[in-house]
Parts: sequence; structure tokens; C-alpha cells
Amino acid sequence: MQKIIILDFGSQTTQLIGRRVRELDTFCEILPYNKFPQDDKDVIGVILSGSPYSVHDPEAFKVDLSQFVGKVPVLGICYGAQFISHTLGGKVEKADSREYGRAHLETVDTTNALFKGFDLHSQVWMSHGDTITAIPENFKVIGSTKDVKNAAFASTQQPVWAVQFHPEVYHTQQGKTLLQNFVVDICGSKQEWSAASFVDTTVAELKAQLGNDRVILGLSGGVDSSVAAVLLNKAIGNRLTCIFVDHGMLRKNEFTQVMEDYRCLGLNVIGIDASEKFFADLAGVTEPEQKRKIIGRDFVEVFNAEAKKITDAKWLAQGTIYPDRIESLNITGKVIKSHHNVGGLPKEMHLQLCEPLKWLFKDEVRRVGRQLGMPEHLITRHPFPGPGLAVRILGDITRERVRILQDADDIYIRGLREYVDTDGETLYNKVWQAGAILLATVRSVGVMGDERTYEHPVALRAVTSTDAMTADWAHLPYDFMAKVSNEIINKVRGVNRVCYDISSKPPATIEWE
Repeated sequence: MQKIIILDFGSQTTQLIGRRVRELDTFCEILPYNKFPQDDKDVIGVILSGSPYSVHDPEAFKVDLSQFVGKVPVLGICYGAQFISHTLGGKVEKADSREYGRAHLETVDTTNALFKGFDLHSQVWMSHGDTITAIPENFKVIGSTKDVKNAAFASTQQPVWAVQFHPEVYHTQQGKTLLQNFVVDICGSKQEWSAASFVDTTVAELKAQLGNDRVILGLSGGVDSSVAAVLLNKAIGNRLTCIFVDHGMLRKNEFTQVMEDYRCLGLNVIGIDASEKFFADLAGVTEPEQKRKIIGRDFVEVFNAEAKKITDAKWLAQGTIYPDRIESLNITGKVIKSHHNVGGLPKEMHLQLCEPLKWLFKDEVRRVGRQLGMPEHLITRHPFPGPGLAVRILGDITRERVRILQDADDIYIRGLREYVDTDGETLYNKVWQAGAILLATVRSVGVMGDERTYEHPVALRAVTSTDAMTADWAHLPYDFMAKVSNEIINKVRGVNRVCYDISSKPPATIEWE
């Protein structure tokens, strides 16, 4: 299959480049800057991402351009553009001030293939501390802003382009046009990547990979593992056994509801209530990463004990998706946070790993789910952390605190589902992810009736996003917020104050822990 290789130099928006390329029905793979696949005959183009480094930093990431320059079309973005200039004989210097934010192309060469269909004064987004003061020999300037003369340049001898701005971000108004010009017109993508083609190809690959082997899949109740299960069921039928572990920190009544959904899909599912073990092992634990590790460890132990009963199983399937793998370990080797479905398998399981969704972004997973005919309420379920409400309770975990948060969360989520906005869409479907957080380490004074209360605040979180790599807080209607806040405080014993989180990602994360 044709593919675009995106070499990651550590930019926060590298994943956005990948998403934009996928939106053009073209498969792409994000790889560390030093892992270019030289023998891959399917590569039709290379994109060099931005980076937090300057090209002059001793620790700056560097790549041998000769591996692909002159062989396939190349596009450098921000640091990628600076690296091309610096490496090929141009000049990159520290800017007098950091160039960050909106700018407009004062000149643009629309006869160049990269800028076909561009408008004069088109808005672009800058984010760099260095600036390109001279371009290499045999290159020409094809775009300038008021403050950046070499905002875009191209080789006159080889298929190499470079832009100082970020075409992948929303604020670059014609960024999709630029990327389409590069991916489709310049690289020659046949635009064959789609949900339908993914299902057909993956089912065929799974049949070949798994043969007559039995597969075990750990279900979480979320979109990813559910789609993975239906996809595998389509490929191997009853040779798939699903295990759904209830660690006691799911949403209110979720275990029962999800089990019923899975049975309606024709899946072979074993449900296990292991809440006693999880609560016992989490007692007194307050550090977020330790909570995740304990829950991950306990899940493996419970899952492993049940899996051993299926003596002829040879594979373990997981609903790992692309952002899980990208965020868990960046190219500097620094873990951002542990993901419950990313990592090695316990040696004693003696199972091979099957990850049918490992190349997909979240919105692509949903499109695949629709292609498979899954019910909409399962496909549109908001992302939910593997450790469940344990990482939405600040402080140690108790059954009473989980009960409080389940009740508050239920009111909030139900309200989002029931509230129809002015455009006829429910708030739940307009929001990427929502949930309540119990500030168990905090108490606030309140008055109920004529009595003083000293109870916990609950923070509500709702964000808009396309892939969870970046997110903005959702601007929910005031009347909705007032109704939900009033209902939580009046009906949930243990809560006397409701707050709303208006932080974006970055710098915050979607979850609090």
C-alpha cells in the first residue's frame, strides 16, 4: 500500500500531520527521525516534522537527507524546513523575537505545485524561535510573509519543498490544500485508504495471520476494544473469546449495560467482577502513576487467571490504537503516562500479540465501527481511561468515593445526552470526551438548608478534539451547567460544590491524573 513517511523530530503537532494525511485517504506512518525505512518500496513521499530544538543545539535531532532526497518528494515543516536549509547550505539564525501566531502570505507563487489554489494573504500559523535567513543554492522562495521572507521555498532541481509555518494546524486556513497538493498531486497518492478498504484488508490479514487459532481479547467497554472485537469476530467468529473485567471503577451500571451490548453483537464474552481485589490493592494509594500501575498489574493477573482456562488460546488481541503508541513513548524516550493497553505481555501467558487497530486514529476507529454496522451508541461512546474512575478521584480510592463520583458522573453524562443544542445535536455528540472528577483531597464549606456542610467539590470536564492529541475545553451552555450543577449538589450525598475545568491540552491533559 502507498504510504507517506512522517519523520518525527519531537513536535507536539506531528500527530496532526498524520491525521491530515489520513484525511486525504492516504496511509501514513509516523516514525522517529532516525528510523527511515530505506527498503520500503511503498513510500511515495516524506514529511519532516517540527521540533522543540534549534538546528544549532548540540542535542538537535539530525537525519541523513540523502536517504530520500532525490528519490521521493520531500516536504519540510518548521524545524524540517530549517534543517533542510541548514544541511544543504542555507543559513538559519536566531530570530530577534520568537515568531509565534497568525501571519499572512504577502507573496505566494501559485504556479508552484505546492501552492496551487492558494489565495494571496492566506493566513498561516508560525511557531519558531530561529528563522531562515538564506536558502540553499538551487532553491527559490515561493512564499513570504511580512516578517519572514523565506516562509516557503522549493528546490529548482529536485522534488523538495519547505515551509516555515505549520500547514497541519487549524489556524493555517489553506493548510489542507497545501498538504493535498503535496500528498496527492506531487507524491501521486491514489487515495485508497478508507474504512471500507481497511476492513477488507484487515479481515483478510487476520484470517491469514490467525488461521484456526483461538484468540483472547480483553474488553474495556470502550470504542477501541469493541471495534477490535467486532473486527476479529468478522474474521474468525467463535474462535474469539472476550474477557471483560470489572475493576469496580466503571461508570454507574456500566458493567451490566456493556455486557448486554456485547451479547447483542454476537460476541462470546466472559464477565468477571474483580472489584474486591482492586479496591484492596488500591487502599491508601494516592500517586496517579502508581494507581495506573497497580490497576494494570491487577488486570493482567485477573485476566491471566481467566485466560489460562482457555488452554488452546495462542493469541492475545488488544484495542491499541495509534495515539496510544505515540503518546506512551516519545522519541526522547520519556514516558508521558502509562497506557493500560500498551506494553509487553507477561511471559507466563505464552501468547502472541494481535493489534488490529494499531495504525488507526480514534476518528478512524469510529468510521471502521460504522463500516462494520455497529450501533451508533457504542461507536460514539466517549473515551474512558482504562483505570476508570480511579484516575478521576484525586486521593486514595474507596468504595464510598467511587459511589459519589459514579452518581455525579451519571447525572452529568445523562444531561449531556438529553440536552439538544440549538442546531439539533446533543451536547454529548458535540463533545469529544466528558467526565466528572472528585476532588477527594479537598473539602469546601457549604450550606444546605440551615446547616453547615463540609464536603467535597466535583470538577466537570468536557473537551472538543479530533484525536485527543490536542483538545480545547467545550463551551457548554450556561443553562445546562446550572441545571447539572444544581442536580449534582442536591442529589449526590457528599458533594456541595461543582466547578468547571476550562483548561486546554496542551498545557493540561484531558484527564486530571
